[in-house]
Amino acid sequence: MRKQPPIGQASLFEMERNDSTILTRPATEPPYSDPQLFLGTSAFTANGWVGSFYPAGMKPEDFLGHYAKTFRTVEIDSTYYGTPAPSTVESWYRKTPPDFLFAAKIPQVITHEKMLKDCEAEWEEFLKTISLLKEKLGPLLLQLPRFSQFEFKNGSDFLARFRPFLERLPERVARNLAIEIRNAPWLDQNLMDCLREHKVSLALTDTSFLPRPWEQKKPIDFVTADFAYVRWLGNRKQIETKTTTWDRAIVDRTDDLRQWVEFLRRIVAERKLRRLFLFANNHYQGHGPETIKLFWQLWKTVSA
Repeated sequence: MRKQPPIGQASLFEMERNDSTILTRPATEPPYSDPQLFLGTSAFTANGWVGSFYPAGMKPEDFLGHYAKTFRTVEIDSTYYGTPAPSTVESWYRKTPPDFLFAAKIPQVITHEKMLKDCEAEWEEFLKTISLLKEKLGPLLLQLPRFSQFEFKNGSDFLARFRPFLERLPERVARNLAIEIRNAPWLDQNLMDCLREHKVSLALTDTSFLPRPWEQKKPIDFVTADFAYVRWLGNRKQIETKTTTWDRAIVDRTDDLRQWVEFLRRIVAERKLRRLFLFANNHYQGHGPETIKLFWQLWKTVSA
């Protein structure tokens, strides 16, 4: 892989925010104020959000600025489909306050089509463009598909592709990576050792197709970096039989989120994680912002 261009900002945990031209936070604290938690949703717009999260009549160009009054982070989904225009990224930067962080999915051409091989040009384009977020650039998510045995025979076969991929990345890029694995048998000690060596975070998910961390048959230490990356995804097929308008929660996730609170408090206490990035998808309950609200209530009431 060709040498990547400079990212143009410090590491996720060595940020400096001294640009006086960007928006500033209001004097009052946002609803979810905790220096360790970055709470947000998967994307900042969806069918049904106008009138429920966004005021009726609000223009789409004002969505992100309004969103950033409540949340300090967002997982950008659109970058999965392709690298955005530089002007779009610059607009994201301008519309958010200094302490806001963007997580971004790495384009599918890299993760799904080229499967981490021969993707130098795509990496260069993506990193050069997303670096326009400067100090607001947070984790980059490698969301992998569930690979078949025709693509990778097993986890060892995948690691034979993944290790060289990581080793060709600049360290400050690798240590801002999170990776989502959807082949359950690959979640073993060999993978954890590889991720830990390169300080890559394993994305922890709540989905219909993988056990949650505390449901694993064999105990595994899932902490592989100094930040955690959690995605509440839910069961898309099931919930879409009930609704495709994401204006309210229709699934009770109280018990599930209480378990997440207990799990996350435990790994924070044991491993002293510096940041938790937590993202709610509409498919989890029916309304991503409501999921974050419920998690926050539980986080503040459940004992550490």
